[in-house]
Amino acid sequence: MSAGSSSALSFPSRFFSRKRNRRIIYLLLIGLFALGDFLYTGLIRRTIVFYSSLEGNTVVEDRMLHRSGDRETDIRRYLDEVLLGPVSPDSAPLFPKETRLHAFMYRDAVVYADLSESAALPQAEMGDVYRGLLTLNEGIRRNFSYVRNVKLFIGGNEVFFEEFRGIFTDLADNSKTAP
Repeated sequence: MSAGSSSALSFPSRFFSRKRNRRIIYLLLIGLFALGDFLYTGLIRRTIVFYSSLEGNTVVEDRMLHRSGDRETDIRRYLDEVLLGPVSPDSAPLFPKETRLHAFMYRDAVVYADLSESAALPQAEMGDVYRGLLTLNEGIRRNFSYVRNVKLFIGGNEVFFEEFRGIFTDLADNSKTAP
């Protein structure tokens, strides 16, 4: 063998003989495995805003949801997560526990969501009904940039945001909350 080929063969053994180099390779392999797992499962991070049950401050939760490739399915999964409520015991849900999504549709960049009648019931921890509705509206718009408008219904009756936006702007102004 020539001197060049023997030094080329000895390089890996010299490289892996150092503990620091082995650790770097291990970290790279773990990172590649995590990236592959992330790409394979198709998860995407979504933020959900809830309120503290004690002070009323905003609490942002990040959730990893499966990406489907279908915009309507992705938004529906987000709404289901919002209706499940917060993970933190110190946070209050936006709607009563009994609230369900009766009907949902996404057409021409507009979300139509019909919540059950229990969404209109005020909660002791949350306070106002419209605060939860405005927070849900802003959350959909923040997480899905392609949504142009959100039309929410409770028991088949449309919720009119424009009349109440001025009253509750300070209560549900989530534009300052980082996504």
